[in-house]
Amino acid sequence: MRLANKTAIVTGGAQGFGAGIVDKFLTEGARVLVADINCDTAEAKAAENDNAFACQADVSNRASVQAMIDTALSAWGQIDILVNNAGVTHLPTPLEDVSEDDFDRVFAVNCKSIYLTAQALVPHMKSRGQGAILNISSTAGLSPRPNLNWYNASKGWANVATKTMAVELAPHGIRVNALNPVAGETPLLKSFMGEDTPEVRAKFLSTIPLGRFSQPEDMGNAAAFLCSDEASMITGTLMEVDGGRCI
Repeated sequence: MRLANKTAIVTGGAQGFGAGIVDKFLTEGARVLVADINCDTAEAKAAENDNAFACQADVSNRASVQAMIDTALSAWGQIDILVNNAGVTHLPTPLEDVSEDDFDRVFAVNCKSIYLTAQALVPHMKSRGQGAILNISSTAGLSPRPNLNWYNASKGWANVATKTMAVELAPHGIRVNALNPVAGETPLLKSFMGEDTPEVRAKFLSTIPLGRFSQPEDMGNAAAFLCSDEASMITGTLMEVDGGRCI
């Protein structure tokens, strides 16, 4: 029960990596707000455990983010952990052909969300002198793949943001880390690959030394450690949960 008496918000928590993180946090004793743009799936996920509840949230919208934070504070009075997991990508496309709408959407969800949640939550964490923020980035931000240029760039942004947040917030007792998974068995997998066929999967897996995709459980295990008191001396790290992809 490493997260006993802790409260946590997980954005994009209704499915994929987010759901894996929610499940692990609940197992470790946390109370969790499952925040997702899809209200129905968030409510279905939260209904699985009495210590979870749902909130519809668009992480690229300031008013929606503030409402999410206010909802959690009204329920608990404190927020110990924030996991910025919600993310999107564009389809594999030559960089000059990605539409401006797709570019704006990727940076709004993958980057602006971290800015908005920080503005809404950091003052609360500073007032308490403690807190843990975990940004879900990607190996794409460390070892970019061709034709995912602007997605790669958004995750590189997330990694640098993590480090600068960590060094600025450390004097206030707030730790900030990131996970960098390789592609996983999530709804985004097909978008990364362009098409989901045995041949494309085999080619993708050939770049991962351990020979498998990241699973939601892998992310949950790593997230629970970094957000627990066991990691009290760890901040600013970009943990690779990638089966050796970045070696």
